[in-house]
Amino acid sequence: MAGTPVVSVLVVDDHPIVLEGVSHLVDSTPWITLAAYARTGREALTLAGQTQPDVVLLDLRLPDMLGPEVVRGIRSRAPAAQIVLFTAYPDHAAVEPALAAGARAVVLKDADRADLVDVIRRVAAGEPLDHVGGIEPDEISERLARRLRDCALTRREYEILRRVSMGETNPEIAEATGLTRNTIKTYVQSALNKLGARNRIEALNRLNELGLL
Repeated sequence: MAGTPVVSVLVVDDHPIVLEGVSHLVDSTPWITLAAYARTGREALTLAGQTQPDVVLLDLRLPDMLGPEVVRGIRSRAPAAQIVLFTAYPDHAAVEPALAAGARAVVLKDADRADLVDVIRRVAAGEPLDHVGGIEPDEISERLARRLRDCALTRREYEILRRVSMGETNPEIAEATGLTRNTIKTYVQSALNKLGARNRIEALNRLNELGLL
């Protein structure tokens, strides 16, 4: 697009296929440059500070950190960066808190290339974005609420299981949530019972089958 300023993009995703796709997008869009590519949340924080990108495409399913924490970390290290949640799961529990933490928009990974390019251009230019790809924030919230109702989980139980899936211990979860360790144990056991799981591994497998992890 003639006259469009060059926009540097940091891509945060642990799947090589995404790098391939974004690299093709960069090659075919003269005004987009790839600032860096991070495969973990911690790597993203380091690279954001080093490269100061204009836009960050952030996958919510990273192996080491929760999405909202990555958003907050990037904003503290690269305040001017505009963060776009790039996900295959618009009803993921981390979407709402990630938006609350400062992410600007949500784009589905199966969106048309033209749509993704347009979102990058618009967020880099500071244009308001209420929703992307026809997905309203209220709809995102309701989709997740329906799926949690289907398996009788509360938001808190789901949040704690999400942290368990990231390898966090009960003391770490208690510190992050402000709850006591005994309360964390109670929530975990309640979630196991609702999911019909004998242990945490079975519970996480069940959530994965339901498309919630």
